[in-house]
Amino acid sequence: MPDEQIYIGRFAPSPTGPLHLGSVFTALASYLQSRSHKGKWLLRIDDLDTPRNINGSVDNILRTLDALGLHWDDSVAFQSKSLDYYHEVLDKLNKKEHIYPCRCSRKDRTARYGGFCRDNHFNLDIPHAYRVKTDDTVISFYDELQGSKIYPIDEQGDFILKRKDQIIAYQFAVVIDDNLQSVNHVVRGYDLLDSTPRQIFLQKMLGFKSPIYMHVPIIIDTEGYKLSKQTKALAIDLKRPQEVIFDVLRLLKQSPPKEFRQAKVTDLLAWAIEHWDPMSLKNCKAINKSGL
Repeated sequence: MPDEQIYIGRFAPSPTGPLHLGSVFTALASYLQSRSHKGKWLLRIDDLDTPRNINGSVDNILRTLDALGLHWDDSVAFQSKSLDYYHEVLDKLNKKEHIYPCRCSRKDRTARYGGFCRDNHFNLDIPHAYRVKTDDTVISFYDELQGSKIYPIDEQGDFILKRKDQIIAYQFAVVIDDNLQSVNHVVRGYDLLDSTPRQIFLQKMLGFKSPIYMHVPIIIDTEGYKLSKQTKALAIDLKRPQEVIFDVLRLLKQSPPKEFRQAKVTDLLAWAIEHWDPMSLKNCKAINKSGL
């Protein structure tokens, strides 16, 4: 495979707390997909939502990935170091009238924003967000696990690129980030599938090539809720990292041999890379952690 076509994947956690089982599930899937293609696996810290960031989380994330043998390529990227570039691209979009200021509050929001501020000019000294102008474009893409998807982008309404609190929105930042890092394959949770058409819409607007997407199932608890920091998912116990990897491989439906439960992390990951079969997760949206 020519260098310019090398598989480049990434894992992009937010520093809002320690990694939990759901985080490691996605990280391991992304890692195995990259390594099985002899590609690069990059690590990016999505640290733009500063009110939610927790001191010490970055170091904790790095230690956890290192202990689990999930070693990344190149230096760790931080979204916060790209702020000037985000605003540069935002300014270009503004000059081309692809975006507009919006002063609507949360209570004015519905599932689909109706474009109230598109032609409603106001004093820009008033706190405001910036929204992108959507149109009747139909976004279609093939997800490697979830199959063909078709989304009329105007059904999602004009979405925010920069929040009223001046924080760059996830949908915009991730498009810029992936392009900056030449990411061409994205493995992430099923809960982000509906974000993909918005990101592809922005990629087309900016002239970026869209990555290939794979949305893996999310891990849910016994009550059916996604494991997350909001639901107080427990941090990974690193006293026995090989057992963590073994259990997550089982959740990924990879069926590691029982004798590998006590194997070295390096040996377990080598087996997992050689035998990686993501198609065992095809069309699956969620996996209950009690399935261990």
